Amino acid sequence: MVSQEQRRRQLAREKFLRQQQRRTSARRKARTRNAAIASVLGVIVIGSVALYTTGVVLKDDDDKTNANAEVTPSPSASKKAEDPCDKPAEGKVKTQTWKKEPAMTIDKSAKYAMKLSTTCGDIGIDLKTSAAPHTVNSFNFLAEKGFFDHTPCHRLTTNGIFVLQCGDPTGQGNGGPGYNIPDENLKDESLKKNTYPAGTIAMANTGQPNSGGSQFFLVYQDSPLPPSYTPFGTISEDGMTVLKKIAAAGESTGAGDGAPNATVVIDKATVSKS
Repeated sequence: MVSQEQRRRQLAREKFLRQQQRRTSARRKARTRNAAIASVLGVIVIGSVALYTTGVVLKDDDDKTNANAEVTPSPSASKKAEDPCDKPAEGKVKTQTWKKEPAMTIDKSAKYAMKLSTTCGDIGIDLKTSAAPHTVNSFNFLAEKGFFDHTPCHRLTTNGIFVLQCGDPTGQGNGGPGYNIPDENLKDESLKKNTYPAGTIAMANTGQPNSGGSQFFLVYQDSPLPPSYTPFGTISEDGMTVLKKIAAAGESTGAGDGAPNATVVIDKATVSKS
Protein backbone atom coordinates (compact mmCIF):
# COMPACT_ATOMS: atom_id res chain seq x y z
CA MET A 1 0.00 0.00 0.00
CA VAL A 2 1.22 3.49 -0.92
CA SER A 3 1.90 5.64 2.14
CA GLN A 4 0.51 9.17 2.47
CA GLU A 5 4.01 10.62 2.06
CA GLN A 6 4.63 8.62 -1.12
CA ARG A 7 1.25 9.73 -2.49
CA ARG A 8 2.09 13.36 -1.72
CA ARG A 9 5.44 13.06 -3.54
CA GLN A 10 3.77 11.39 -6.55
CA LEU A 11 1.21 14.20 -6.84
CA ALA A 12 3.96 16.84 -6.57
CA ARG A 13 5.96 15.12 -9.31
CA GLU A 14 2.92 14.94 -11.61
CA LYS A 15 2.21 18.62 -10.99
CA PHE A 16 5.81 19.49 -11.85
CA LEU A 17 5.63 17.48 -15.09
CA ARG A 18 2.39 19.22 -16.07
CA GLN A 19 4.01 22.63 -15.50
CA GLN A 20 7.00 21.66 -17.59
CA GLN A 21 4.76 20.49 -20.43
CA ARG A 22 2.79 23.75 -20.37
CA ARG A 23 5.99 25.82 -20.47
CA THR A 24 7.42 23.77 -23.33
CA SER A 25 4.18 24.13 -25.27
CA ALA A 26 4.11 27.90 -24.66
CA ARG A 27 7.70 28.30 -25.86
CA ARG A 28 6.93 26.27 -28.99
CA LYS A 29 3.87 28.42 -29.78
CA ALA A 30 5.87 31.61 -29.24
CA ARG A 31 8.60 30.46 -31.62
CA THR A 32 6.00 29.58 -34.27
CA ARG A 33 4.26 32.94 -33.84
CA ASN A 34 7.49 34.94 -34.03
CA ALA A 35 8.65 33.02 -37.10
CA ALA A 36 5.36 33.77 -38.85
CA ILE A 37 5.60 37.48 -38.00
CA ALA A 38 9.21 37.65 -39.23
CA SER A 39 8.20 35.90 -42.47
CA VAL A 40 5.37 38.35 -43.14
CA LEU A 41 7.58 41.34 -42.40
CA GLY A 42 10.24 39.94 -44.73
CA VAL A 43 7.72 39.59 -47.55
CA ILE A 44 6.50 43.15 -47.02
CA VAL A 45 10.01 44.60 -47.03
CA ILE A 46 11.14 42.59 -50.06
CA GLY A 47 7.95 43.45 -51.94
CA SER A 48 8.31 47.14 -51.18
CA VAL A 49 11.94 47.21 -52.35
CA ALA A 50 11.06 45.30 -55.51
CA LEU A 51 8.26 47.72 -56.37
CA TYR A 52 10.52 50.69 -55.89
CA THR A 53 13.48 49.34 -57.85
CA THR A 54 11.55 48.15 -60.93
CA GLY A 55 10.77 51.65 -62.11
CA VAL A 56 6.99 51.35 -61.95
CA VAL A 57 6.67 55.14 -61.67
CA LEU A 58 7.12 55.45 -65.40
CA LYS A 59 4.29 53.15 -66.44
CA ASP A 60 1.77 54.24 -69.04
CA ASP A 61 -1.01 51.67 -68.59
CA ASP A 62 -3.07 53.02 -71.48
CA ASP A 63 -6.62 52.27 -70.30
CA LYS A 64 -5.51 49.37 -68.07
CA THR A 65 -5.86 49.33 -64.25
CA ASN A 66 -3.40 51.66 -62.55
CA ALA A 67 -1.25 49.02 -60.84
CA ASN A 68 0.81 51.64 -58.99
CA ALA A 69 -2.19 53.06 -57.20
CA GLU A 70 -3.21 49.60 -55.96
CA VAL A 71 0.02 47.86 -54.98
CA THR A 72 2.31 50.63 -53.75
CA PRO A 73 2.19 50.95 -49.93
CA SER A 74 0.50 54.17 -48.83
CA PRO A 75 2.95 56.32 -46.85
CA SER A 76 1.88 59.01 -44.45
CA ALA A 77 1.14 62.26 -46.23
CA SER A 78 3.45 65.14 -45.50
CA LYS A 79 2.43 68.72 -44.94
CA LYS A 80 1.48 70.14 -48.32
CA ALA A 81 3.76 72.86 -49.62
CA GLU A 82 2.51 76.16 -50.97
CA ASP A 83 1.27 75.91 -54.55
CA PRO A 84 3.62 77.98 -56.76
CA CYS A 85 1.41 77.77 -59.88
CA ASP A 86 -1.56 79.66 -61.28
CA LYS A 87 -5.10 78.44 -61.78
CA PRO A 88 -5.72 76.35 -64.92
CA ALA A 89 -7.24 78.00 -67.96
CA GLU A 90 -10.93 77.35 -68.57
CA GLY A 91 -11.67 74.33 -70.71
CA LYS A 92 -12.22 70.60 -70.62
CA VAL A 93 -10.00 67.63 -71.40
CA LYS A 94 -10.81 65.92 -74.68
CA THR A 95 -11.45 62.20 -74.45
CA GLN A 96 -11.08 61.19 -78.09
CA THR A 97 -9.03 58.07 -78.87
CA TRP A 98 -7.86 56.39 -82.06
CA LYS A 99 -7.45 52.76 -83.02
CA LYS A 100 -4.07 53.04 -84.74
CA GLU A 101 -0.98 55.21 -84.90
CA PRO A 102 -1.46 58.27 -87.12
CA ALA A 103 0.02 58.32 -90.61
CA MET A 104 3.43 59.96 -90.95
CA THR A 105 2.91 63.63 -91.84
CA ILE A 106 6.01 65.34 -90.48
CA ASP A 107 9.18 66.07 -92.44
CA LYS A 108 11.73 63.74 -90.86
CA SER A 109 14.61 65.96 -91.98
CA ALA A 110 13.14 69.15 -90.49
CA LYS A 111 13.45 70.57 -87.00
CA TYR A 112 10.44 70.61 -84.71
CA ALA A 113 9.84 72.13 -81.30
CA MET A 114 7.13 71.63 -78.72
CA LYS A 115 5.86 74.15 -76.19
CA LEU A 116 3.93 73.13 -73.12
CA SER A 117 2.10 76.19 -71.82
CA THR A 118 1.46 75.18 -68.22
CA THR A 119 -0.01 76.79 -65.14
CA CYS A 120 3.53 76.95 -63.75
CA GLY A 121 5.18 78.49 -66.82
CA ASP A 122 6.14 77.59 -70.36
CA ILE A 123 8.30 74.53 -71.03
CA GLY A 124 10.06 74.63 -74.39
CA ILE A 125 11.39 71.41 -75.93
CA ASP A 126 13.61 70.80 -78.96
CA LEU A 127 12.39 67.54 -80.51
CA LYS A 128 14.70 64.84 -81.92
CA THR A 129 12.79 64.40 -85.16
CA SER A 130 15.21 62.29 -87.16
CA ALA A 131 16.04 60.02 -84.22
CA ALA A 132 12.43 59.52 -83.05
CA PRO A 133 10.15 60.27 -86.03
CA HIS A 134 7.20 58.11 -84.89
CA THR A 135 7.20 59.75 -81.48
CA VAL A 136 7.48 63.29 -82.83
CA ASN A 137 4.82 62.59 -85.46
CA SER A 138 2.46 61.27 -82.76
CA PHE A 139 2.99 64.33 -80.58
CA ASN A 140 2.43 66.60 -83.56
CA PHE A 141 -0.84 64.78 -84.30
CA LEU A 142 -2.08 64.80 -80.69
CA ALA A 143 -1.15 68.45 -80.15
CA GLU A 144 -3.10 69.43 -83.28
CA LYS A 145 -6.12 67.56 -81.92
CA GLY A 146 -5.85 69.38 -78.57
CA PHE A 147 -5.33 66.04 -76.81
CA PHE A 148 -2.94 67.43 -74.17
CA ASP A 149 -4.85 70.65 -73.50
CA HIS A 150 -6.15 71.01 -69.90
CA THR A 151 -4.51 67.75 -68.80
CA PRO A 152 -2.75 67.57 -65.40
CA CYS A 153 0.75 66.28 -64.82
CA HIS A 154 -0.20 63.50 -62.44
CA ARG A 155 3.07 62.27 -60.92
CA LEU A 156 6.23 63.75 -59.45
CA THR A 157 9.15 61.66 -58.18
CA THR A 158 11.69 63.25 -55.88
CA ASN A 159 13.55 60.20 -54.57
CA GLY A 160 15.72 57.79 -56.58
CA ILE A 161 14.67 59.23 -59.92
CA PHE A 162 13.64 62.81 -60.55
CA VAL A 163 10.87 63.24 -63.10
CA LEU A 164 7.54 64.90 -63.72
CA GLN A 165 5.11 62.65 -65.59
CA CYS A 166 2.36 64.05 -67.82
CA GLY A 167 0.29 63.23 -70.89
CA ASP A 168 -2.59 61.27 -69.37
CA PRO A 169 -6.02 62.82 -70.04
CA THR A 170 -7.50 60.93 -67.08
CA GLY A 171 -4.92 62.32 -64.65
CA GLN A 172 -4.67 58.88 -63.02
CA GLY A 173 -1.76 57.31 -64.88
CA ASN A 174 -3.83 54.82 -66.86
CA GLY A 175 -4.96 56.81 -69.91
CA GLY A 176 -3.71 57.17 -73.46
CA PRO A 177 -4.63 57.86 -77.09
CA GLY A 178 -5.85 54.32 -77.83
CA TYR A 179 -2.82 53.35 -79.90
CA ASN A 180 0.83 52.54 -79.28
CA ILE A 181 4.00 53.76 -80.94
CA PRO A 182 7.32 51.92 -81.34
CA ASP A 183 10.34 52.46 -79.13
CA GLU A 184 12.95 54.70 -80.74
CA ASN A 185 16.37 56.19 -80.08
CA LEU A 186 17.20 53.85 -77.18
CA LYS A 187 20.89 54.07 -78.06
CA ASP A 188 20.95 57.86 -77.88
CA GLU A 189 24.44 59.07 -76.98
CA SER A 190 23.02 61.03 -74.05
CA LEU A 191 22.00 57.83 -72.24
CA LYS A 192 25.29 56.97 -70.59
CA LYS A 193 25.70 54.52 -67.71
CA ASN A 194 21.96 53.83 -67.53
CA THR A 195 21.19 57.44 -66.71
CA TYR A 196 18.67 59.82 -68.24
CA PRO A 197 20.28 63.24 -67.87
CA ALA A 198 18.52 66.35 -66.62
CA GLY A 199 16.76 68.10 -69.47
CA THR A 200 15.53 64.93 -71.17
CA ILE A 201 11.93 64.31 -72.21
CA ALA A 202 11.13 60.62 -72.75
CA MET A 203 8.17 58.31 -73.27
CA ALA A 204 6.56 56.34 -70.45
CA ASN A 205 5.44 52.80 -71.24
CA THR A 206 3.90 49.69 -69.69
CA GLY A 207 7.25 47.95 -69.28
CA GLN A 208 6.74 46.04 -72.51
CA PRO A 209 8.49 46.86 -75.82
CA ASN A 210 6.71 49.28 -78.16
CA SER A 211 4.00 50.15 -75.64
CA GLY A 212 4.30 53.95 -75.55
CA GLY A 213 1.11 55.98 -75.89
CA SER A 214 0.80 59.61 -74.87
CA GLN A 215 2.36 59.69 -71.40
CA PHE A 216 5.83 61.16 -71.08
CA PHE A 217 8.21 62.27 -68.37
CA LEU A 218 10.40 65.35 -67.97
CA VAL A 219 13.73 64.79 -66.20
CA TYR A 220 14.72 67.69 -63.94
CA GLN A 221 17.76 65.95 -62.37
CA ASP A 222 19.98 63.10 -63.59
CA SER A 223 18.03 59.88 -63.03
CA PRO A 224 19.31 56.27 -63.06
CA LEU A 225 17.09 54.35 -65.48
CA PRO A 226 17.66 51.57 -68.01
CA PRO A 227 17.52 52.69 -71.67
CA SER A 228 13.94 51.46 -72.14
CA TYR A 229 12.13 54.78 -72.58
CA THR A 230 12.28 56.65 -75.89
CA PRO A 231 14.20 59.94 -75.42
CA PHE A 232 12.71 62.33 -77.96
CA GLY A 233 13.67 65.84 -76.96
CA THR A 234 15.69 68.29 -74.88
CA ILE A 235 14.11 70.76 -72.46
CA SER A 236 15.02 74.44 -72.68
CA GLU A 237 16.79 76.33 -69.90
CA ASP A 238 13.63 78.27 -69.06
CA GLY A 239 11.71 75.00 -69.04
CA MET A 240 14.16 73.53 -66.54
CA THR A 241 13.56 76.52 -64.26
CA VAL A 242 9.83 75.75 -64.35
CA LEU A 243 10.45 72.07 -63.60
CA LYS A 244 12.68 72.82 -60.65
CA LYS A 245 10.02 75.15 -59.23
CA ILE A 246 7.48 72.34 -59.48
CA ALA A 247 9.89 69.85 -57.88
CA ALA A 248 10.69 72.24 -55.02
CA ALA A 249 7.02 72.23 -54.01
CA GLY A 250 7.25 68.47 -53.45
CA GLU A 251 4.71 65.70 -53.85
CA SER A 252 1.65 64.71 -51.86
CA THR A 253 2.70 61.47 -50.13
CA GLY A 254 5.93 62.59 -48.48
CA ALA A 255 7.58 59.38 -49.72
CA GLY A 256 9.04 60.83 -52.91
CA ASP A 257 6.47 59.53 -55.38
CA GLY A 258 2.99 60.96 -55.79
CA ALA A 259 0.90 63.75 -57.19
CA PRO A 260 2.77 67.07 -57.29
CA ASN A 261 1.79 69.64 -54.69
CA ALA A 262 1.96 72.23 -57.44
CA THR A 263 -1.14 72.47 -59.64
CA VAL A 264 0.62 71.47 -62.87
CA VAL A 265 -1.80 71.59 -65.79
CA ILE A 266 -0.93 71.79 -69.47
CA ASP A 267 -3.20 74.61 -70.66
CA LYS A 268 -2.01 74.22 -74.24
CA ALA A 269 0.50 72.05 -76.10
CA THR A 270 1.80 73.05 -79.51
CA VAL A 271 4.28 71.51 -81.94
CA SER A 272 5.84 73.74 -84.57
CA LYS A 273 8.21 73.24 -87.50
CA SER A 274 11.23 75.50 -87.61
